[in-house]
Parts: sequence; C-alpha cells; structure tokens
Amino acid sequence: MMVDSEILSALYTGRLQYLRERAENCGIPKTGSVEVLRARLICQEILPDLDLSWEGIQSMPHKEIGEVLKVFGIKSSGSHKERRQRLWLHLNFDSRRMTIENLAEMSRDNLHELCKSLELDLTGNRTVLMGRVAGVLTSQINGWGRIKRSLRRNGIHSDIVKKSLEIPPKEDSTPIVANVESFSSTPSEAILEDARDSMILGIDKQDNSVQGDLLTIQARVKDIERMVGTILRSQGGDWGEPQKDLLLRLATRRGWPISKKFVRDRLLIVATNMAEVKGADTTEKKNPNPMDLDSESIIARVRSKLSDIESTTD
Repeated sequence: MMVDSEILSALYTGRLQYLRERAENCGIPKTGSVEVLRARLICQEILPDLDLSWEGIQSMPHKEIGEVLKVFGIKSSGSHKERRQRLWLHLNFDSRRMTIENLAEMSRDNLHELCKSLELDLTGNRTVLMGRVAGVLTSQINGWGRIKRSLRRNGIHSDIVKKSLEIPPKEDSTPIVANVESFSSTPSEAILEDARDSMILGIDKQDNSVQGDLLTIQARVKDIERMVGTILRSQGGDWGEPQKDLLLRLATRRGWPISKKFVRDRLLIVATNMAEVKGADTTEKKNPNPMDLDSESIIARVRSKLSDIESTTD
C-alpha cells in the first residue's frame, strides 16, 4: 500500500489546532479529539479511494486490512475478525467515550447495533449484549483510538516505520525465502472461528441451495486450513491463481459442493485469508510457465500430503 509519507507524518505529529485547520481546509468536520480528527484526515487525504464503510471493511482481505491498520498507526496484528473490529472501532468511535463503563448507559437497541457491527451474536437481553461488547473492548484495549506513541512523537522517522507502511525502500536484490515450516503450524481457534464466520457472511441473502452449500463448507474449515498449508509447503509459500485453482480441484475431487460461483468465490476468499495469515507470498508472478503451474508432479506431491486429511473425512 503506497502512501504519501510527508502528509501522513504531519498528521501523526500534528496538534489539535493544526488538525482542525487542516480539516476545515478539507471540508470535513473539525470537532472531536486529536485522534478522531486524525482518523478522519487519514481517510480523506491518505486513503481517499478506499471504501472504509462497514461493508468495505468486511470485504478487505486479511493482508490488506493489516496494511490499513498500519497506515492509521494502530495495532495491526490479530485474526481477520479482530482486525475488522479494531478498524471499525477506530473509525467510528472516540476511545475516551467508548468504554466499558459507558456501555451501561446504552439502550438494548444501541447495544444490539454494536453487536451487529462487531460481528457478535445478537441474541440475549441487554445485559448479555453489553457483556459481549465489553468482551471485545477488553480484548482490543490499547489497540485502537490512539496511534502508537513513537509515531505521535516522531512521525515517520525510521526505516522500520517506513517498511511497516510499505513506503518504497531502496531496491534490494536479496531474495526472500519462505519459511515452509510456518505453513504447518497449528492454527489458533480465533483463526478457525474467523474462517467459519467469513464463510457464511451474508448467507441470509442467498437462496436455500447456496446456504446449504456454504454451511457444508463451513463445517470443513479445518480441512481447508490443512489443504492451504499443504499447498503452500509444496509451492514455496506462493499463493496466487495457480494455487487457488489447485485448491478448487482438490475440493472438487473430495466431493465438496462448490459448483456455484458464489460458494466457490467465498471458499477462495477464506482460503486466501488463511494463506495470508500463514505468511504466504501473494505477489502474482509475471510470465509464469504453464508447465510449472499445472504439473502432475506438483499435484502428486499435494495428493500424497493430503492422505492424512482424506482419512479423517472420507
């Protein structure tokens, strides 16, 4: 993600009066705290073409949302769902006001809307809903609302910060070697839970046959995770169109209901998010060799490594 480092650095270090003047010049509201104004200005001046609505945040891949969080200067680690929650909170609330103590003043309807926006269960009375929101605020404490202290003091001042924001460094021909062992690591329950949620996102808007297929695939997220890891190990950590196509062929061979485009696309979104969490290289290679992308040797290796998965599901 390319950003204007000079403007962003000025927004990081700017005081309230400076940010208010800048907001007025941009034609956006100048009310609120330093952090609230800074977030608005970053949306307006740094990321003007990015859809940061709730729907836009929901559609962001895992890797992209991590990059966006870095631009806002807040915590960027965590599962895909945790990242979505954190970005949405940062863009829509003042952390000084959105506190656990202040939840007690909210009506059930407001708490219900909060739960919906934070992707939480919507059932239960007011106390139950308040507990769910409080749980998110506790888990996200100090992760949103204020930019990192080093950025507030110094702006973009070091190569480390510039690298984290993907501000272009000098060219380096040193190749990056994937750590294939990391692709085999045991996934956290948070990652699997996020995958289950992502698989059925918006399911109520689909017809019955699509709903059934999505639920069938949702029950197999652990298999998806293992298949993604196997593909990454066999292909040096790359994740692009060839790897997605291989995943679809493997899923079809296993009899998964992916004939419908919506189901197929949703499976690829979930698998891609998993691959990015595992540290896959999602950069598309130029001028690929078709023989390398679809070779029988690659398929044979993947099939042999999937033998343990086959025995648990067949």
